[in-house]
Amino acid sequence: MRAFTIELMQRSGTADLPLHGGSVPKWLADRMTLLGTAIAESVVHHYGTAGLLSRLADPFWFQALGSVMGMDWHSSGITTSVLGALKRGLNPRSHELGIYVCGGRGGHSRRTPDELRGYADRTGLDGESLVRASRLAARVDNNAIDDGFQIYLHGFVLSATGQWTIVQQGLNDVSGFARRYHWHSATVKDFTVEPHTAVVGENQGQIMNLVAAPAAPAQQAILEVSRNGPDATLNEIRKLTMPSHHDVRVENVDVNRLGAVLAVAYEREFHDFASLLLLEKLGPRTLQSLALVAEVIHGTPTRFSDPARFSFAHGGKDGHPFPVLLKIYDETIQVLRRSLEAAKVGETVRVDGLRRLDRFVRAVEDSNAPRADFENTLVRERSMSDSLGGMTASPRPTRKRYAMRQLPLF
Repeated sequence: MRAFTIELMQRSGTADLPLHGGSVPKWLADRMTLLGTAIAESVVHHYGTAGLLSRLADPFWFQALGSVMGMDWHSSGITTSVLGALKRGLNPRSHELGIYVCGGRGGHSRRTPDELRGYADRTGLDGESLVRASRLAARVDNNAIDDGFQIYLHGFVLSATGQWTIVQQGLNDVSGFARRYHWHSATVKDFTVEPHTAVVGENQGQIMNLVAAPAAPAQQAILEVSRNGPDATLNEIRKLTMPSHHDVRVENVDVNRLGAVLAVAYEREFHDFASLLLLEKLGPRTLQSLALVAEVIHGTPTRFSDPARFSFAHGGKDGHPFPVLLKIYDETIQVLRRSLEAAKVGETVRVDGLRRLDRFVRAVEDSNAPRADFENTLVRERSMSDSLGGMTASPRPTRKRYAMRQLPLF
């Protein structure tokens, strides 16, 4: 029986996520919960729960979200931290927002079936069908694809309408890299026919995939032998290549897009108009952050090909491209919360201001705004870091013994 391999399509591919050890410090975790919840709520307000789920299923958007929330822009820790922040922030308001986050890393993954059944009981959804989807996704990514990665994190984001996105992550003990798998219920027509929206992981060229579309004869042979065929297949749809270096470099950032953001923040005629759109009196540095947050909320998929750019909103906990600016981070949260609270009482002008800001930045970009002077931008950001409450967190050594702990398949 021959091995079947993945045919790389025009939009397909894989990428590495370097493994970072340690945990997120409380000063950042608390803020990630607040900012992540506000961004998710804003997306739901404008685009519904389906809009949020489709974004979470996009690896570029997911990585940009983690970057704008202050995580290390390219590390595997973004997956755990973003899902954890959303779970802490969204679940207490699931009855209001219609979004519920299940699972997590290690032991939290084993509670996914009970969490799904509990939410299904409250909403009238088919809990057993959801549990089946969760189990199948875990088995596909852990067993059906021979790519050297074992699943240790399983996140299941569910809407009150029954739509879902699954984000899970595996580790390779040899390479020290992680691979992230994205699923979206809207695109899963059959668990045995190319169910993924994306896979983010180490590019190994051809890998063995006994359940790829051309592998029907192999599936039949397995069925004849064991009467228990594999549950799904792999389709790598989007390519997100992440380097191993920790620092943010000019080649990691679209300097034209960053240049438009900096122009809106620091050039007087643009800054005054942007502030008018937001109905907020803001300093240039806060406006820079809000412009990037607005893009995360309202940007189209093509806007997230360089997720490192979004680390220029608040910085990164590893100090790259600069320390997390807590004063700016807190002001960003406050502006978002004010706009969302106003929207609850029917005043939509503020919450719509971010959408208008996103459109304005793109108009400035299209009008041939100057490219960002990358090195000088780094110098400026780092020089003002202390005055803006800049903080970093040193990573702990990676614990290899954890890397190969296989996710229980429920």
